[in-house]
Amino acid sequence: MSETLLKVNNLSVEFRTRAGVNYAVNDVSFELRRGETLGIVGESGSGKSVTCSALMGLLPRPPAHIAPQATALFGGRDLLRMPERELAGLRGNSISMIFQDPMTSLNPCMTIGEQVAEPLIIHRGMRRKDALRLAIEELARTGIPNPAQRAKAYPHEFSGGMRQRVMIAMALITRPQFLIADEPTTALDVTVQKQVLDLLRVRQQELGTAIILITHDLGVVRQYAHRIQVMYAGSVVESAPTEELLQQPRHAYTRSLMASRPGRQSRGQRLQTIPGLPPTLRRPITGCAFKPRNIIGNPELCLTESIPPLIEISPGHLVRNCPGCLSTATS
Repeated sequence: MSETLLKVNNLSVEFRTRAGVNYAVNDVSFELRRGETLGIVGESGSGKSVTCSALMGLLPRPPAHIAPQATALFGGRDLLRMPERELAGLRGNSISMIFQDPMTSLNPCMTIGEQVAEPLIIHRGMRRKDALRLAIEELARTGIPNPAQRAKAYPHEFSGGMRQRVMIAMALITRPQFLIADEPTTALDVTVQKQVLDLLRVRQQELGTAIILITHDLGVVRQYAHRIQVMYAGSVVESAPTEELLQQPRHAYTRSLMASRPGRQSRGQRLQTIPGLPPTLRRPITGCAFKPRNIIGNPELCLTESIPPLIEISPGHLVRNCPGCLSTATS
């Protein structure tokens, strides 16, 4: 078994605002092993990005408040308790992140080459000339044509797919131990999406980098993730090795996500959807959060007064033990 690189325990995040408290992430725990890809799946608002932003120290505090019992151990140090100066030394160095929209992440006033080289200048103390040379080499590895010339261009002169390749080059140029990819292909067409994800996988195999892949697309994690963690209403509802989870999904929410995938229905049939909306999380969840939307299981059996515990039903396969979500729908 691969070495555990990151161990997150009991992570809960609240946003305390004038409008009230938003319980964004609730008691999330997981491990990330060296060289593996962990896919985190769920609808918008399920807590995927907030979980990873908390690990990176990117949440403004206040209004964000992280539970005192939460820990995120990386190299023997707790990322959640680390002084900002130390954490800044890890970000972009040992830990990197690729965001959804590269156009909002890249500086429009700096050339591509300068931005890719910047982590080497900041974290490795390299001279600008040497850093730019390595930046051009990294751009070439990510498939940017004419990298020496394109390094002199600005972000607006690149297509969406090329900008995302630049973000990958920038994230990996320091050879980080783990990388967070927050829906890196959302705005890309299917062909470019596959190219970008294939590139990530190739670079991962070359560098041994562990990846947390945040997405709402089960098709993506099926091809690229070793393990999948399904989140709903700020909590983990199911987690398992990829093949086991996709072949034997147990929780009603996981089964609903899989049934909602385009292509699951015959031609002419209506696309299956999950009715309703996720809860607003303006108050703590007191029972099964998925009960109001549960049409695949049996909502009459869902817990209402206690949060279903996360139990292990087979080696590495965890699921919320809610009778209504683990059962099949009534006729």
